[in-house]
Amino acid sequence: MDFEALHSANFKTLDDTVGDWTSMLTKLEALKKDANDGLHKKALAADWAGDNAVISREFVGKTAGEFGDAVTQATSIRNIMQDTRDDLKAQQRLLKDAIERGRGKNLTVTVSGGSFTVSENPDKKAPNGQSDVDALRDELDGIVRAATEIDTSAATALKALVDLTDHGFSDAAYQDRDSAVNAVKEAEKLAALAKKKTEDLTPADFDALNAGLKKYSGDPIFAEHFATTLGPKQTLEFWQGLNDPRLAYKVGSERVDQYDDLQKNLSLVLASATQADSPEMSRWKYDMINLGDQQIGKGGTTQGFQVMSNLMRWGNFDDQFLKDYGTKLIDTEKKATDNGRHNPMMWQHMGIDPLLNRTGTDSGSDPMTGFLAALSNSPDAATDFFNSDFVTKDEDHDFKEEDGKKEKRALTNFDYLFEERDWPQDSNDKGKTSTEGRNNLAMALEAATTGHPAGQMPTEETPPHNKDQAELMQKLVASVSDDPERLTKYSYMSDSIGQITSEYLPDINRAMSDDSRGNTDKLFPVAGTAADLEHSDVTRLLVTLGQDPKANAAVEVGQAAYLGSLMDYHLNPNTPEELRYPQSPQDTIEEISRRSAEVGGSLAVGRQEAIVGPAAKEAKDFADSVAQQKNAWSGAIGTGIGVGVSFVATPVGGAVASGVAGTVSSMVLEHIFQQSETDVLKDAGKDAAVLWQDSKEKNVEMAQIAAEEAAKAHGHPYANQVADWAKSGNDDGYNDASSNTRHMADDLETEIQPG
Repeated sequence: MDFEALHSANFKTLDDTVGDWTSMLTKLEALKKDANDGLHKKALAADWAGDNAVISREFVGKTAGEFGDAVTQATSIRNIMQDTRDDLKAQQRLLKDAIERGRGKNLTVTVSGGSFTVSENPDKKAPNGQSDVDALRDELDGIVRAATEIDTSAATALKALVDLTDHGFSDAAYQDRDSAVNAVKEAEKLAALAKKKTEDLTPADFDALNAGLKKYSGDPIFAEHFATTLGPKQTLEFWQGLNDPRLAYKVGSERVDQYDDLQKNLSLVLASATQADSPEMSRWKYDMINLGDQQIGKGGTTQGFQVMSNLMRWGNFDDQFLKDYGTKLIDTEKKATDNGRHNPMMWQHMGIDPLLNRTGTDSGSDPMTGFLAALSNSPDAATDFFNSDFVTKDEDHDFKEEDGKKEKRALTNFDYLFEERDWPQDSNDKGKTSTEGRNNLAMALEAATTGHPAGQMPTEETPPHNKDQAELMQKLVASVSDDPERLTKYSYMSDSIGQITSEYLPDINRAMSDDSRGNTDKLFPVAGTAADLEHSDVTRLLVTLGQDPKANAAVEVGQAAYLGSLMDYHLNPNTPEELRYPQSPQDTIEEISRRSAEVGGSLAVGRQEAIVGPAAKEAKDFADSVAQQKNAWSGAIGTGIGVGVSFVATPVGGAVASGVAGTVSSMVLEHIFQQSETDVLKDAGKDAAVLWQDSKEKNVEMAQIAAEEAAKAHGHPYANQVADWAKSGNDDGYNDASSNTRHMADDLETEIQPG
């Protein structure tokens, strides 16, 4: 910006622009409110069915979210424009005030071609002569420079903001121009530090990087600009070099205990950066993936995947980036293992290799471990990855069908990782065998099958299961049934598999009914795509999960919540007739109680094996795990949705949104929690029969409470009869569990027989 442009600037156009954006905000706020209060809430309560339960409902939710992002982006743009206008007006006032003061000192400002000169009046000199001339010239020059910086920085901030998204709107929020501009400047400053040679990096540099990345980890403009300024190759070289004690001796000797913080902060920044759609970031992602199988650093064998996967353990990475990354990672492993014939030895940690992971759980040499952690935060990418091919039947490999025909078998990534892969041996920082690889696998499967990040409970925003999720669940259940040791040998995976199971309880109750042509779909309605499960597979899964306290608790508490909501739904007179189970109230309650009891009984067999069998786990561990579920489930009950959280993961969410379902489920859960808090199993000792009886009595009481409270809530005349109906169904369910698990005795290490 030159002198004349600032001096003569007419800010009406800028005033009008700010006014237009402010008016636009008012309109967008109204649209946002309509989208959330009208469109979105109606979509959550609508009677969706089939694909609409997943695709249309999710689309409506994302569309409503776009209105919120539009408001955020428009607000940021208005704030930057308004801040720029106000600052430029201030600079214009300063310029004119300085010129006026100069006149008082007999100084004249002459403009020529955008530049200016200051001189004394020919007829009257300035009081201090040339020093007054120089002072005014410097002051005016400083004002023009400041105005130029304001104008340039505004353009930079606006471009950076708009470039974040190729389509739609960004959710990046900035209160003024300075905050956006500072994000760019800080990104450039910190990227410059990360570009330094490792041996030149000082503890002060490390502190600045760590603090800066932490501060700006949630800033989209910073993240995009930092990543693209540093570049993919130098990002990898920075982390690899920092973990090479031969190079990082100066900073490592004083800051190695803070490497885990830097690893997390850098991961969060890179995750945010991948969400940007700028051309520079698109190139960054492409180049990063291509560097995956390339050597990083000098004189070593560390590959790009090994470095980058350790910078992916936190944050929400872009789905498409994860899909492309996973494809290239699998291709790299296939080449190195001859399509799975050999162990992936190139990922085996050797003594001279750098510790690329600083959390203490593992060395970081196996890139699959960090990548699976990233997938656990990105459900859609996880589902896509596990359902993708590892090898097809037409490829050259040794995997055979198990039907004796010795024909080649096609494997998905799930099949390979869950069943076939020989995981590299690794240790944690305590010198014990690391469990992180398979544990992250279980967490990634949790995200892939449930549709929400691992470790979280479903919410009303969680869409019903889609076809790909349901098919993956089918594979998981069949795989555990085929070889329960896939879980029992790695029991630390069971908590995630237990959570998955708790969110497929309608599908599991359906499978246990053995009714393919009746009205089971109405008794256990499912929105979206139901997982088609075999009864025997489900039984084996539940017995296996019952052996782990956390997994047992997840399913047991989930079934209790589901039982309460299901009872309320079928006794609720507002449930549409065409969706109602077409049997008498007695048959309905007995059948619901029977299936719930079979779930409880199957878990009880597993619990017997764990407590009475060779593992000799403490009965109290199971009771404590149930108690520990209280906060998570209490917060989820009554949200109106969620398979295994509340019944309404069905097409009739609106029909039971009166709050009664949440009340009934809460009372059932409170009963379980009270029992666990008083440790009902503490006197069971090593007596399998007592364990079985305690479980049966607990499930009877659960079913009776659910039936009684639902009947009372809806004013049914048979409220004093439902407890007997529930007990009858429960007795049948435990007999079913006893009968259906007897054939599993050979799989168990004890000779436990239920009952």
